[in-house]
Amino acid sequence: MKNTMMGCGLVVAMVLLSAFTHAPSENKISFQFPYKQAGLTERQAAAHLLSRFTYGVTPGQVDEVVAMGLENWFQQQLEARQPDDILNKRLREYETLTLSNAMIVSTYQKNAQVLRMAIKEGVIEKESVNKEDKKEYRAQLLAYMEQKGIKPEKELIRQFINQKVLRAAYTNNQLQEVLTDFWFNHFNVSFTKNSCSQFIPNYERDVIRPNALGNFESLLVATAKSPAMLLYLDNFSSVGTNENIPAARNAKQNANKKVKGLNENYAREVMELHTLGVDGGYTQNDVTEAARVLTGWTVYPMGATDYGNGFKKLLEKADENKLSARGFVHEGDFLFAINRHDSGNKTVLGKKFNGQGYNEGVQLLHLLTNHPSTSKFISKKIATRFVSDTPSAELIAAMSATFEKKHGDIKQVLITLVSSPEFWSDAALRNKTKSPFELAISTLRALNAEIEQPYQLYTWITRMGEQKYFYQAPTGFPDKGQYWINTGSLLNRMNFGLALANGRVPGVKFDLLALN
Repeated sequence: MKNTMMGCGLVVAMVLLSAFTHAPSENKISFQFPYKQAGLTERQAAAHLLSRFTYGVTPGQVDEVVAMGLENWFQQQLEARQPDDILNKRLREYETLTLSNAMIVSTYQKNAQVLRMAIKEGVIEKESVNKEDKKEYRAQLLAYMEQKGIKPEKELIRQFINQKVLRAAYTNNQLQEVLTDFWFNHFNVSFTKNSCSQFIPNYERDVIRPNALGNFESLLVATAKSPAMLLYLDNFSSVGTNENIPAARNAKQNANKKVKGLNENYAREVMELHTLGVDGGYTQNDVTEAARVLTGWTVYPMGATDYGNGFKKLLEKADENKLSARGFVHEGDFLFAINRHDSGNKTVLGKKFNGQGYNEGVQLLHLLTNHPSTSKFISKKIATRFVSDTPSAELIAAMSATFEKKHGDIKQVLITLVSSPEFWSDAALRNKTKSPFELAISTLRALNAEIEQPYQLYTWITRMGEQKYFYQAPTGFPDKGQYWINTGSLLNRMNFGLALANGRVPGVKFDLLALN
């Protein structure tokens, strides 16, 4: 009994303590960390470095980092090329991780979507759906899904969430995974918006993770062209409204025809949330003009559902080379439709755009990336995540200068941050409050735990206040301690520690004696 109580106390203590702390390369290292000037020993500095740039310290990891050198470890993490054989073995059972967007759209579908298909094909009578006894029609629906090779969308979401938990807990490329989470939150999309949900797994896999440690402009362009973002912020349906656009002329001729016009959602958020910031110096007119520039940026048709916003028949009939000559652009799941683009003159942030089709949008994103407000806004957001909730103006200025000089090189901005005295200062140590996800994962990493049922852990994380991928607003989760800490959340964090210590988190195993 005594040993059980001690073990329980140890786990709870780990959970509560970690709530307030994020507790060799071939390339030549060109930076040196000034932790000694801050009065830190090498071990203390290694622990701080690991607490910020990983999902938690594993047993013996501080000694490993000291042995290889802190700068060497950080350079290795920036390269993100460490083998992940153990993780990859755990991920093999999740078939959705390798599927294309088109395959997901045709395989994993919502119940209502499947039902409409079954009714249309005459497999199910529409009247039977509303009967009190629904067993018969449900059995018919399941048989129909099996025949068509269709699976419920909730299984796609479950597999995606499971891999998120496993990657955070087991990857050797911890910095890349931490940055993947950071950038996903920055360029947030949500499962709460049904139209984009099927595209979110590949959004993280093909857009966010590969660019997390790369170039900011490349990341921005990739998110802008992703089906998940195009559908989440409605740019896929945005159509030019001047007289040069056939859709606009037809709308005037036929008032009963539903033709959507200009949609400013993405144009507004790409300025306010993705680049310049709310005080970045743009006006409402800039938003409108930017939306006009981005008309025609849409989704290439795929699956039984026409996600291409009415382009399927056109693309089936026309030769792609001829369409390209007309100004259409097809890249993967992205389509630029010249016949939906506003070809009139526009001016955004003082720059004129004169009807250059797809290239106008690319030039706009380049303009936003290189605006001084963007370097400041992005630098502050990174510093807030990795240093403190209130980073100094001096640190933000230094990072911003690097962002501009190195043309948005994310690695170089991070090096500037971690090479600053502020990062190692006493005020920064144990300064950040962990989110529920970070808290749970770091606790299991500290215990060297075995995760057999990742979704059970996700359920606890949601209970503590963070339902990953379901944050509805495009802002993403706030990165401030006050958002995570309140009476209810603290109680749930304590309950999580108690449940974990008493073996009441299903599918999670650990051996406390092995840690001694």
